[in-house]
Amino acid sequence: MTSPHRPHAPLDLDSAPWRKSSFSGDEGACVETAPLVDGSIAVRNSNHRDAGIVFFTRAEMAAWINGVKAGEFDDLA
Repeated sequence: MTSPHRPHAPLDLDSAPWRKSSFSGDEGACVETAPLVDGSIAVRNSNHRDAGIVFFTRAEMAAWINGVKAGEFDDLA
């Protein structure tokens, strides 16, 4: 489950090391992630950066990545 709130420590998200997947396309399928200094991982839609950011713990992100690699979400693409 994702963290429903922003991390407690103030974070400079503008200077976070955002990364976009090489699979992202020009048609709007762009998701970015950034590892943060507090150990969490931020996720946002790079085409709508003001729409909000979701924060995950490392364990939550690992569970998601393992599920993706196992094909558990293939029906969503």
